[in-house]
Amino acid sequence: MTKLRQKQKKKKRGLYNTGQLHLMLLPAVISTAIFAYFPIFGLVMAFQDYKPLIGFRESDFVGLAQFKYIFTMPSFRQAFVNTIIIAFFKIILSILVPLILSLMLNEVTKSWFKRSVQTIVFIPYFFSWAILAGMILEIFAYDGVVNNVLNSLFHTSPIAFLVSNRYFRSIIIGSDVWKGMGYNTVLLLAAITSVDPTLYEAAQVDGAGRWKQAIHITLPDIAPMIAVLTVLGLGNILNAGFEQILIMYNPTVEKTVDILDTLVYRLGMVNHQYSAAAAMGLFKSVISLIFVGTSYLILYKKSDYRVF
Repeated sequence: MTKLRQKQKKKKRGLYNTGQLHLMLLPAVISTAIFAYFPIFGLVMAFQDYKPLIGFRESDFVGLAQFKYIFTMPSFRQAFVNTIIIAFFKIILSILVPLILSLMLNEVTKSWFKRSVQTIVFIPYFFSWAILAGMILEIFAYDGVVNNVLNSLFHTSPIAFLVSNRYFRSIIIGSDVWKGMGYNTVLLLAAITSVDPTLYEAAQVDGAGRWKQAIHITLPDIAPMIAVLTVLGLGNILNAGFEQILIMYNPTVEKTVDILDTLVYRLGMVNHQYSAAAAMGLFKSVISLIFVGTSYLILYKKSDYRVF
C-alpha cells in the first residue's frame, strides 16, 4: 500500500509540475477535436441520399449506392490517375531534392553562406498558395520571364505553358517541391548534424573521401528521418495539392491536373451532391490509411524502426 501511495503522489506531483504545459496544450486539443474528430460523424452522408433541409436523421439510407455512383463517373478514373501521378512525383521529389541540397550544404564550410542558403530556400514555405500561384502564373505566362529568357537565349517562339497539358503538370509538381523543399532541408540538416563526428574521422583514416562518407555514413544515419518523411508523405498520396491546383487550374488542362479533390469540390460545392462528395472523401481516407499502415508495417519489420 505504501508503494502504491508513493506512486500516486509522484503522478500527482508530475501533473502539478507540468500543469502549465497541459494548459497550453488544451487549445490545440480542443481545436483538433472540433475540426478533425467531430466532422467524422458527417461521414454518414456517404451512405445516405442526404438532403440538407431534412438532415441526417430523415435522409434516406442508400448503402453503397453513392460509392457505385462515383466509381462509374466518367471523370473519376482520370482524376484518380492524375492524383496518383502528381502525388507520387511530389512525394519522391520533395524528399530527393532536399536530401541532395542538405548533403551539399553539409559540405559547405562557410557558416554564413550555409545560413543564407537555408533562409532563402525556406522563405517560400511561409507564403500561401494564393501568393505563390500568382507569382508562378506570371513567371510562366505567354509574355512572362521564362518565355522572355528562352527567346533571348534560343530565339524560340513563346510557349503557352499555362494552357498546355504537356507542361502544366510539371509546373504543378515543380512549384510544390520548390515551396516545401526548405522545410525538409532543415529537417535533414538537423539529422545530419546529429551524426557522430568520430565516424567521419575513422572513415578519413581509412582513406574514404567525402563522397564515400556521404554514402556509407551520412545516408545510413539519417535513414530514419528519410523513412519518417516517406511514411508521412504516403499518408498524403491522394492529397495532390487541392489549394494549389484550384488556384492555378483552368479548363484547358483538366485532362492532366484534375484530381480527386477538385472533383469533390465540384460535386459538393458546385453541383450540391453532398453524399457523393462525402463518399469520395471517405474513399480517399481509407486508401491513405492503407498506404500509411502498410508503409509503417514494412518499416517496422525491415528496420525495427517506430515512428510513434
